[in-house]
Amino acid sequence: MFRKMSMAIAATLLMAGAAYADPIEGNWKTKSGETAAIASCGGGFCITLKTGKYAGKSIGKMSASGSNQYSGSITDPADDKTYSGSGTLSGAKLNMTGCALKIFCKTQVWSKL
Repeated sequence: MFRKMSMAIAATLLMAGAAYADPIEGNWKTKSGETAAIASCGGGFCITLKTGKYAGKSIGKMSASGSNQYSGSITDPADDKTYSGSGTLSGAKLNMTGCALKIFCKTQVWSKL
């Protein structure tokens, strides 16, 4: 009986943990049509390309900086240059911005898959 109760408690805790996943976590369609996975890692969120020419490449790390706000760094996989980055989550859309010298910025809108 103890074993069944322990398994039930463990299953409940696993389901509760999944319910508290940050909304930025998951698969996202990038502007270029590739899929990027955002997953929890080291106290933040790591961004890895899953499809396309650069599949498997890590392209950024972000940390929560407010309600639906994230900041960190973004790497352009084509030239391996890293920029300061930010993300703003609005429903199933993620506005990803990368800036050089905080002056020259580009924004892409990613869609949740």
